[in-house]
Amino acid sequence: MERRRFLHRIGSILALLGVTEAEWLTLGNRYYQALAQPSPRKLALLIGINQYPQIPALSGCLTDVELQKELLIHRFGFQGSDILTLTEEQANREFIEAAFLDHLGKQAKPDDVVVFHFSGYGSRVKLETSPDRMQNALVPANVSQNSQDEKIVNYILEETLLILLRSLPTDRVTAVLDTSYDAPSTVLGLKTRALQESVEAKLAADELDLLKQLKTQKLPSTPIVLAATSNPKQSAREGLFSGFSAGLFTYALTQYLWEFTPATTIQVALSHVENSLSKLGSKQQPALLSSQKNQYLTSLQPDTTIGAEGAVTAIEEDGKTVHLWLGGLPPQVLLYYGVNSRFTLATTEQFVLRSRTGLTAKAQISKIDRTTPLQIGQLVQEAVRVLPRNINFTIALDTGLERIERVDATSAFSAFSRVSTVVVGEKPADYLFAKLQQTPSRYGLFSLGGELIPNITGEEGEAVKLAVQRLAPKLSTLLAAKLWRLTENQGSSRLALKATLEIISDTSSSVVMQRETVRTFKTETSIKKPLPTPNSKLSTPIVPIGSRMQYRVENQSDRPVYLILLGLNNNHTAIAFYSWEIPQEPNTADTKPLLKEVVIPPGETLTLPQTNAASAWVISEPALFDEQQLILSTAPFSETLAALNTAKYSTAEQSPIGPLLNSLDITQALLQDLHNASALKTEMNGTAADSYILDVNNWASFSFSFQVM
Repeated sequence: MERRRFLHRIGSILALLGVTEAEWLTLGNRYYQALAQPSPRKLALLIGINQYPQIPALSGCLTDVELQKELLIHRFGFQGSDILTLTEEQANREFIEAAFLDHLGKQAKPDDVVVFHFSGYGSRVKLETSPDRMQNALVPANVSQNSQDEKIVNYILEETLLILLRSLPTDRVTAVLDTSYDAPSTVLGLKTRALQESVEAKLAADELDLLKQLKTQKLPSTPIVLAATSNPKQSAREGLFSGFSAGLFTYALTQYLWEFTPATTIQVALSHVENSLSKLGSKQQPALLSSQKNQYLTSLQPDTTIGAEGAVTAIEEDGKTVHLWLGGLPPQVLLYYGVNSRFTLATTEQFVLRSRTGLTAKAQISKIDRTTPLQIGQLVQEAVRVLPRNINFTIALDTGLERIERVDATSAFSAFSRVSTVVVGEKPADYLFAKLQQTPSRYGLFSLGGELIPNITGEEGEAVKLAVQRLAPKLSTLLAAKLWRLTENQGSSRLALKATLEIISDTSSSVVMQRETVRTFKTETSIKKPLPTPNSKLSTPIVPIGSRMQYRVENQSDRPVYLILLGLNNNHTAIAFYSWEIPQEPNTADTKPLLKEVVIPPGETLTLPQTNAASAWVISEPALFDEQQLILSTAPFSETLAALNTAKYSTAEQSPIGPLLNSLDITQALLQDLHNASALKTEMNGTAADSYILDVNNWASFSFSFQVM
């Protein structure tokens, strides 16, 4: 589009934005001067809208922009001056399209890197040219135009955006769309980023003209477009975290890219992201909007292959206190990340966390390398994780409950130890207590994404108190799962380990998914040997019912490691791997079966269950969502095994994978074992009394999830 038309299109909105034409031209000149810089350049346009006129506000879109900007600057080497952000009222249709054409279209050259991000509402609109089909569209800040005769909307068609991306003269284009298009009739739990479609709405004529013009252009690029959902009926969700809200997809994606190098296929990366989304309470499945299979994220490569949990963003005058951005910590861990946790630089400096607000923190240098000056932008890696011992289980009470129902529920939940309640949307929570939509006289426990936890709903007309009491057995199980998820550290562990989940037969095996501690392997290995792609077009692998399963765990470290496997089936039943002692004599009614440590010597590989085991691990339940945590330590799980051995197990059934009876006691014992493995617990004695101290040199924890069909 010619510059005269571009200036004409945005001139009408400059006054609204408080920007003079001279200021805009100065801004533009700065970008044009940058064209003389050595290629390739890295350009980004980031858009986030929370506040819409006459529409319920969103909460996390501005955080999404911040998450992306910090990632691009500190992890991928973007210059701040090359990142253009449009937020709130700035992000109207005219300005978004003009900024795309001027900031990206006019500046991008072959081999340049381009990133586009949108967080906000999506919707669907019918075009006069195709009245039988609804089109996906992004909703800008100026949702509609004033018209007495008809409703005209200023939506940006998804088709328009995709053509704009394809029109760029570089193949290194990545777009992230944290939005969805099909709004559910009712929303339970987390906010959704989808606006109800309007059959009567008509698209603005300017948008149709732009689309028509774009269709006449050459489209040299094949962009990578990452979408928050793969199914039109799924909703992009946003969650409430430790002092901030964010889009679940953006948060999970950016966190993954902080810690890992994008040397795996995009589908494998999305598998990691979807795994994280499920822990945050959402079943949305992110998607790659491309027909290409096994595609790699070659359009976005980090400056260094060394991952990190954050970066130094400021240094105070004393030279010892730094400000940190911690976007690389797993979301479920950040809320409980405690004071005195430690980070290291690539050099020998070590920071001790002194305070944290949301994603930002202050830390002090405890060990200083005088030969290397401290610099803003340096990456920091996790060294010691400090977690409080008194972590509770938080249940959000749905606003659809009557006031007396919320009072009764609060009173009933207060009878349980380590359980607290909040009103949904006010503070972070783990699950949701609400009425069943199909049967409002029944109550149930839901994930934050609105999925009903099975087998614990009450009868019709049952009192709130009785419904809550019915939940008692499951609350400790769900708290246990919450605690073992806090051990996840695939990105930061310094133990050289690799774990593969396989489907096996008598003659062969196939990989379901693989996890490895990438920070401990050589750069060449990480880049040239990508992880295998899941055996499904969807991000979450699908395992056929009747499959025989095993884990293959490789210990590539120089120390023996011990292993525990815990899991959760269908979000409500705890399971564990049991390594039974083989008795010298057959078991009798008076003989109690005992468990033994699972240990993997240095440089060796172990399969679980072992191939010579008396019984195999066979998937027998249909329609099952399985989440498992594989936890390894350099020290024996003495207290965990002691807790496991106190349970009353059947002497008749000694299967390798079975129910976990005293899940909370066992998980607390496991955390204590990981704490005991840390040599720093003595040095940090004052912290150890009310916290678990976990050293990344002594433990690794991998998360696996799959669907059984």
